[in-house]
Amino acid sequence: MKCGTRGRLPGKFGNMDLDIFSGFYKGKKVLVTGHTGFKGSWLSIWLEAMGAEVTGYSLDPCTERDNFVLSEISGKIVDIRGDIRDRNALAEVFSKYRPEIVFHLAAQPLVRLSYDIPAETYEVNVMGTINVLETIRITDSVKSGIMITTDKCYENKEQIWGYRENEPMGGYDPYSSSKGAAEIAISSWRNSFFNPKDYGKHGKSIASARAGNVIGGGDWALDRIIPDCIRSLESDRPINIRNKKAIRPWQHVLEPLSGYLQLAQKMWNEPVSYCEGWNFGPGAESIATVWDVASKVIDNYGKGELTDSSDPNAVHEAGLLMLDISKAKFKLGWEPRMNLNQCIELTVDWYKQYQSASVYDLCVKQIGKYLGR
Repeated sequence: MKCGTRGRLPGKFGNMDLDIFSGFYKGKKVLVTGHTGFKGSWLSIWLEAMGAEVTGYSLDPCTERDNFVLSEISGKIVDIRGDIRDRNALAEVFSKYRPEIVFHLAAQPLVRLSYDIPAETYEVNVMGTINVLETIRITDSVKSGIMITTDKCYENKEQIWGYRENEPMGGYDPYSSSKGAAEIAISSWRNSFFNPKDYGKHGKSIASARAGNVIGGGDWALDRIIPDCIRSLESDRPINIRNKKAIRPWQHVLEPLSGYLQLAQKMWNEPVSYCEGWNFGPGAESIATVWDVASKVIDNYGKGELTDSSDPNAVHEAGLLMLDISKAKFKLGWEPRMNLNQCIELTVDWYKQYQSASVYDLCVKQIGKYLGR
């Protein structure tokens, strides 16, 4: 493995400081599950740039245009392909690379796909999470585990105020309910095996993190608004919007990742105080309809048109879902750095450059730009 650079990158990056964590991650052994995915690739790039010794465990990336592939981050970290449903393989990776911090992002992340493969969605999202928790339990090197779920884990009543961390878990569709079930499992394992009262015995701190609708460069997943927009724009086709009135809390991928990284540092320094559930969402000004977001993409891209392809017989998707991030603001000192317009501008900028630029350099520059907000 090629070890990461220090937090301040010299040369062509102009001494760009990507480390807002005072060197905390330099030399830390960090395992990222789902590192080939959209969020996982960005997290791996950021960690590597700060000098962490990153090991990734995941299935193959979905397309040759994924951020993971184009950034060539696999050459800078330990890149291992495997399924989180395979507990034995997972245990071998933990045993060999001895991670100190685990970020668990591997998942089946799509609502509409979960209607087609509901059992597999549960196997990956629930049993996969349990496998990670169990492997953490038997690996003495691990000190902190940050288990990533979603805002959709809450029992969604389509209320006009944001959900707080202590509200009931639920979920209408298989994806959302699987994430709610994963949260219940995380809470059970924390109470049963990683109880803060017994920290002196087990020495581990476990938290869960829930983010809203995440956008950013390098995402090509199906049934997500930004990839759908870009595919249409690149092929000069109208952008079909299937649920134009759906309201979501939109945030750039670097927003929740900064929260996860900050949470992990807090857990390391004060493990008993931060082993809880946490929301990382945007401010109220970044809550908007799908139609409005697509319109802003067109404005930033410089061309395109929208069409309404709403299907009254389509499978159920939440119409309104928001997070209350007061806890992260007051207890972690974390809050969003960008508004919706800035998030979309940074996202579209990636898609306008990825075909001609070094994608790794592009990602590093965007992290620096984000931190400069």
